[in-house]
Amino acid sequence: MGTAQVIPDGMTKELAIQQTRHWLETAVIGLGFCPFAGPVYSRGLVRFAVSEARSETDLESDLVDELHRLESTPPDILETTVLIHPWVLTQFADFNEFLEVADHLLEWHGYVGKFQIASFHPQYQFAGVAADDITHFTNRSPFPTLHLLRESSVTRAVASMPDPGSIVTDNQATLRRLGRAGWDALRIGGCPVDTATDSPDFPSAPFPKSNLP
Repeated sequence: MGTAQVIPDGMTKELAIQQTRHWLETAVIGLGFCPFAGPVYSRGLVRFAVSEARSETDLESDLVDELHRLESTPPDILETTVLIHPWVLTQFADFNEFLEVADHLLEWHGYVGKFQIASFHPQYQFAGVAADDITHFTNRSPFPTLHLLRESSVTRAVASMPDPGSIVTDNQATLRRLGRAGWDALRIGGCPVDTATDSPDFPSAPFPKSNLP
């Protein structure tokens, strides 16, 4: 297993949202990881929800509740939801396995083709990439996070770009220019992970289905 994630003493839902907002503003929008994120965020259409779940079963329930909320709310009021879960699935291997459960929930509730789930984690690691590679940080968030997206919005956003495939390579180039010292200077993350000692012996994730935050 990789290095254990450290949840700071005194962590609260308010602090989790504050640190996630800082990551979104500083990295996802600030570094241009997602060219679609800024307008949605500036219009106040992003919901930040914090799950208090301590078990996968409770997280499943919170995830379904947030999917139902997204379905029942017009996109001009709520476009997307960031579901933060600081106290469960803190190990990336467990989190990565849970993504299959999340996909099953989408299917079970008839949300395939309507919503998709992007994933972020403090220990995020892409398959086939060295454990200490800086490019993992495109998907490293302060806390384990599930991002609920409207499929139609993702399709429109991608169609509006002349070369959407360049997002990944551009983000990788940005991080390599920034370097680990530059990333650390952004002071992102409530749960520090030492990638120098983070073992690559856990399953890695493929590239995400969406680069939206």
